[in-house]
Parts: sequence; structure tokens; C-alpha cells
Amino acid sequence: MVLIPSVSVPGPRRVVSLDLDAPLPELVADETGSSALVVGYRGGFPVTTLDVLLTDDPADARRAVEPLVAQTADAPAPDAGDVVRDEDLPLISVVVSTIVARIETITTLLGVLEQLDYPRYEVIIVDNRVKVPEHDLLPGILEGHNVRLVVERRPGCSAGRNAGVAAAKGEVIAFTDDDVRISPQWLRMIGSRFVREPSLSAVTGLILPEELSTPAQIWYEAYYGGFSGERTFEPVTIVPEDAPGAMRHARVSAIAPDGTVRKHFAVYGIGGYGAGANWAVRASAFRAAGGFDPVLGAGVPARGGEDLAIFIDILWGGGRIGFEPKAVVHHTHRQDLEGLHHQLHSNGVGFTALMCALIAKDRRHLAALTRLMPIAAKVKLKQLVTRLAGKRDAAPETVTEASTTRIPRSLAYHEFRGFPAGPAAYFRSRRFWRDVEEGRFRP
Repeated sequence: MVLIPSVSVPGPRRVVSLDLDAPLPELVADETGSSALVVGYRGGFPVTTLDVLLTDDPADARRAVEPLVAQTADAPAPDAGDVVRDEDLPLISVVVSTIVARIETITTLLGVLEQLDYPRYEVIIVDNRVKVPEHDLLPGILEGHNVRLVVERRPGCSAGRNAGVAAAKGEVIAFTDDDVRISPQWLRMIGSRFVREPSLSAVTGLILPEELSTPAQIWYEAYYGGFSGERTFEPVTIVPEDAPGAMRHARVSAIAPDGTVRKHFAVYGIGGYGAGANWAVRASAFRAAGGFDPVLGAGVPARGGEDLAIFIDILWGGGRIGFEPKAVVHHTHRQDLEGLHHQLHSNGVGFTALMCALIAKDRRHLAALTRLMPIAAKVKLKQLVTRLAGKRDAAPETVTEASTTRIPRSLAYHEFRGFPAGPAAYFRSRRFWRDVEEGRFRP
């Protein structure tokens, strides 16, 4: 069911990359949009964003953007002591599982993957299609590219990614999706973070929108405040607050480079610091966590949660996760409202299916979730009210009309109706995967 939005439909919004160390360009409204998401860069890396209303007068946009220059003037410059030598960087295997549904984005991704600024890496493409069409475009897409092809006909992105990891040679495995554009420094930032912090089990990165051309794409950004959560540009290390393996309180801390604690939160909220489209893990930590749960993820009834399950398993076992905002990918959001509704419903289903999977694996999760549920419900409700009112993520002095986009209630409706459906979906998914393993699955 597609609910008709009860709010005004926004026009296209441009995504503008702005070098804050250079003279500000003239930004005016045109046929590509009357507002813009300005991504401010310093030293080649994003440090802030701002929604800006555009007019015919470039002075209006300049007045809105100038505070960004002042606010980020003290952003720390790269320290020469932080530069990691090429010979010290680990071999990284990049794994991309695909069902070949988006030909254009796969082609773009392959082109970028060959141009990454990194000394030693391999690219593994997993063909995760259950059935191959008579006219198969994949061989032609891969022709001429330096990639290894792995075939996994069992359904689900978890099965596909597990097959890719099984074939990987790298000390570190990096995951991304076939609908993103990767920044050239992506792997270098990931590899360098692992070298500088040897205690890290995994590293997540920053996800920015590739385009905001349609109302659905704009509403998605406004609803989440970013792809995986409220967007932040400060590197942090996520550390368990309890002893390794104990997690009696199921709490973790986000610690800044200077040692200060930026945030305390429940381990189940780790999705605010990462998503499956942009993260990497030590191969040893991936194996210790048992890999992706094939009962979870896109392509099976549980629909999602496979990436968060790995994150939670790592932290639950005493591991650490680094969030590295310099490791950037640009994601192409769903373009139509129906597709967005489906995605949000799947997110809701996947999250509660994930909770069931965690409890099935370790009963201590049940006690932790029972304690946290009242608090989580209160936080989620407050967050929902704020988002639907179009009041989010902007300091008062930088609020513009463009940063207060009102969101259709249908988005929350589709996400929230997915939550109660998750447990049943999880058990269907278990039966589904049992049929797959026993050879009873027929596509």
C-alpha cells in the first residue's frame, strides 16, 4: 500500500561538494534545484554538511555557507605522524555481492574500484542470483576488469558475502554495495585506521548521498539524518563498557581521539555508526563472529540486520569498532516513494528479526533487551516526533528552510508496522534456510 504524503512535495536538491579552504563559489537556484546539501571539505575530506536554500542572488547562499568556514577553521590538519607507509598497510579484499539489478551503478563501481589509492587489494564480485537470465549481462560488465568472480546461487546477501569472504585472501575484508560510488581514498583510510589502532576488530565509514533528485531521496535523508544515523564527522572508537563477554548492561561508549567519551548508548544502537554499504573487518574477527547469519539479510524473509548482527557480536565479545569519517562512499537512495516505503518496512522487519536472532544465539540478550525496551521506546518516540516535525540535526544559527523538510507520516507508518512482523519473519527465515540447506528450495 502506498500512502499519499500529507506534506508538500520538495523539489530536487543539489548535492554540492565545497572546498572550505578555497574561495566560495556562487550558488544560485536553477533547473537542478532551489536548495542544496552542501558538503564542506577540508584537506580533501568531508568535515560538515548544511542544507542551504538557494535563490537568484548568490549572496544569500554565501551568507548561509560562511559560518561553515568559521566553524570548521580549527579542524585538525592531517598529522604527518599519522601517515601510514604503504608497506605497513594490510592486504584488503573488497567483497561486493550482487543480484545484478542495477547495471549502471555496478559499471560505475567497477570503474572506481580499479582506481583506488591503495597499494595492495583485490576485488571479489559475488554473483548471488538464484537464477541467471538467458541473456546474461554480467560477463560483459566484468570483461576487462581486474576482479575475481565468485558464484553463490543460494539466496540472500549473507550467503553471497560469506562466499566472497571464503574466497578472500586479505587480512582485512571490506564490504560495500553495488549502488554506491566510492571515494578514491576509501581503502587507504580504512587500512590506515587498522594500522594506527591494532586493537580494532572492525572499521565503519561515512555514507553520503550521491543525489537528492527526488522527494523520496530527500525524505530518506531527512528521516534518518544520514544513511545509517545522525551524521557525524568525528572519528570515534566504540568500546564495550563491561568486561569482555559479560555485557551485563549491554552498553558501549563512543570515545574521541583525545580520550573523551562522546556518547554512551546501548550496543543495539550501533547502527548509528555504520551500515553494510561501508565497513571492513579483520578476517580473524569475522571468523570468530561466525560470519554473516544466512537467516538474516536481504533475499530471505528476515530482510535485514545481518550487518548489525556482526557489529553487535564483535562488541558483545569485547571487540572494538572504529568509526572513520574519512572513509567515504556515496549512496544512491531509492528514487520512488513506493521503493522507500518498502525499504523502511524491511528495516523495521529486519531489526526485530535481528533481536530474535541475537536471543537465539545468546539468551543474555533477552534480559538486556527487556531492561532497555522502555528507554528505547521513549527515545524512538521522541526521535520520531522530531523528524516528522522537520526539526533535526541543525544548530539554531544554521537553520534554513531547506533544513526543516517535513516528512510524510507514511514513512514512520511503514517502518513501525515492520517491527511487530519481525519475529514471525525470523522464524519463517529459519525454515526457509533449512529448506535451502536440505535442497528443498526451488526458486
